Amino acid sequence: MTTTLSILGAGSWGTALALQAARNGCPTVLWGHNRDHMAQIAQQRENRRYLAGFPFPSNLIVTDSLQTAVISSDLILLVVPSHAFRNTLQAIKPLLTANQSVIWATKGFDCQQGALLSDISHEILGAGIRTAVLSGPTFAKEVAAGLPTALTIASASDQLAGQLTGILHNPTFRTYTSHDMTGVQVGGACKNVLAIAAGIADGLGFGANTRAALITRGLSEIMRLGINLGGQADTFMGLTGLGDLILTCTDNQSRNRRFGLALGQGKSRAQALQDIGQEVEGISAAHEAYLLSQKHQVDMPITEQVYKVLFEDLNPKAAVHNLLARDQKPEISG
Repeated sequence: MTTTLSILGAGSWGTALALQAARNGCPTVLWGHNRDHMAQIAQQRENRRYLAGFPFPSNLIVTDSLQTAVISSDLILLVVPSHAFRNTLQAIKPLLTANQSVIWATKGFDCQQGALLSDISHEILGAGIRTAVLSGPTFAKEVAAGLPTALTIASASDQLAGQLTGILHNPTFRTYTSHDMTGVQVGGACKNVLAIAAGIADGLGFGANTRAALITRGLSEIMRLGINLGGQADTFMGLTGLGDLILTCTDNQSRNRRFGLALGQGKSRAQALQDIGQEVEGISAAHEAYLLSQKHQVDMPITEQVYKVLFEDLNPKAAVHNLLARDQKPEISG
């Protein structure tokens, strides 16, 4: 029996995943909330706004009807911004059956509670719906172009992870599985904050030494938070931790890094966002990660300084000074 997939969210990453599944032979539905945009995609058979140059296969259906998207498929994959995650789950809940599963490739925390998205899914959908999360070092354009890519599927259900692997895996797209949904989610959310920090440092004219230090020390604070929340240490040394952190901190395909670059070069937050023209998840992630670090008394100095730049109007140069002025300490405490 053929598994069917509906993807909710017609941005660049949602479109890339839809292309990946459809090219692998999976009947796929792509939903977006903007009726005009979806009509344009349906007519042009291409998402020219967010991922131009990649024609849609015939088995990729486009719709602006959420009901059509949900009832059409066995697996529902959310690729919406983190601030829309809760509302999207609430909208699809009445349409779901016990035989369907919900997956997300959204990276971030819930903006209302500062909780993991898995906690919000459990709160809204209950324990009867199987869930999974996709994460890893992936740029949408490279996936759409068929360039070699690897990501992680985290789920408590081996059967669901296997279904997703069957849909997405091919010779240029490798999937690994994990049971550590907490660690995978923390890594995926927090790396965006560090990408902003790396962008700021490069925008200020600092060099590769600074970037390497930010990545390394940033990984340490992500691990501290993730382990405190119940994640496994090894997860943060894999694709969804170190891998994703390297990707977003070093390549300008990252919107979060470009946003930080603009801030470091003296642009305002509003100017930087206007230039990018898409969601910058690291902004809300910085807010929620900082509050989580305070709540759980986890030392996250880089995240704290990014938070102060974004929400307390701290000058980026002063933020760097604050980091350098911290008390001397061992790199690794036993």
